[in-house]
Amino acid sequence: MGRVLRDAGAAAVDRSGLDIVIVAGEASGDLLGADLILGLQHRYPTARFSGVGGPAMQAAGLDAWYPADALAVMGLAEVVRHLPRLLKVRRDVMARTLKLRPAVFIGIDAPDFNLELERKLKLAGVATVHYVSPSVWAWRESRAAKIGRSADQVLCLFPMEPEIYARHGIDARFVGHPLAVRFSMELDQAAAREKFGLSLDAPVLAILPGSRLGEISRLGADFIAAARSLRNTIPDLQVLAPMANATCRTAFDALLDDTDRSSIRVIDGDAHTAMIAADAVLLASGTAALEALLAKRPMVVAYRLSNLTYWIVKLLGLMKVDHYSLPNFLAEQPIVPELMQDDCQPDALAAALLPALRERCIDPVLLAEYRRIHQSLFGDANLDAATAVAELIENQHP
Repeated sequence: MGRVLRDAGAAAVDRSGLDIVIVAGEASGDLLGADLILGLQHRYPTARFSGVGGPAMQAAGLDAWYPADALAVMGLAEVVRHLPRLLKVRRDVMARTLKLRPAVFIGIDAPDFNLELERKLKLAGVATVHYVSPSVWAWRESRAAKIGRSADQVLCLFPMEPEIYARHGIDARFVGHPLAVRFSMELDQAAAREKFGLSLDAPVLAILPGSRLGEISRLGADFIAAARSLRNTIPDLQVLAPMANATCRTAFDALLDDTDRSSIRVIDGDAHTAMIAADAVLLASGTAALEALLAKRPMVVAYRLSNLTYWIVKLLGLMKVDHYSLPNFLAEQPIVPELMQDDCQPDALAAALLPALRERCIDPVLLAEYRRIHQSLFGDANLDAATAVAELIENQHP
């Protein structure tokens, strides 16, 4: 099928006409997909990449059938509302992929969309990879076996995940978390504040109510109210609100009154710098909590599902852990406050944030734990993920 070219580095393979389909949802998946495309291009210079992806993947060479945000739907109730459109997109992606017969199909995150697609493609003889393990540590472990029926290979961002899959006989590889290399162990808070023109002498709060419209609608008003309450207690408090995209900014802006607009500085992107500049971070549970950990900042994690989604999860007993946020799970103990569902109220959020904003200094024990977790996540996601996928391709097409 091709001539293998070996050098001091990884194998490069001349496979004329090699097709690879990648489907990613949301900004985080788009960045992972872009890095993976670049890694695979090093091995397969003439490969063609197509599927679903955002601007980063498209810049790396993806022929996008649909944009990544076409899949950005979260929560059981929200998926039901968008189900007809999502099913139409999935049918089209399935048909295009079967017609193309790629060397491999790679689904990045978006498990509600990708896993069923991968299962059908695997049954049809297409090699499949699922990149970013769903939270098998938080949901029933039997889900790992289900994922194995969909994917020939699972690429994991956290070091404890392959062991879970191994118990079910599934090929899973830890490839490192890409965020680990995007944050230094030593961070310059003064430089981050200078970038935003913030005072070094007054406390800073960063609020991140989520990267999806549903999250902003459920959390945005409470985050704003918490910031307002804190400013009443700390009049010189500086507040940054980085938004994931223009759509999120529009939704968040609509929740602000005139007083809020003068006291909360809404910015486009640059969440990492905003976190580094902050003395405390209020955020929606998810990847942002890991980012705040890597930024070495005290945080309060909040979350609220839609009522329907919450009661379905409770009724079916789907969650099997005591903690929801990544920092607490990775630490295997409660190191950051979590305020979920009915506990997620403005006064409670403000009370949980107040000590860090007053002290303006992270607890040394918490900082040491942050550093330990940061170190454990290092890898080379670009290289290691591409290596794992290339091995699967070579095994499928020797």
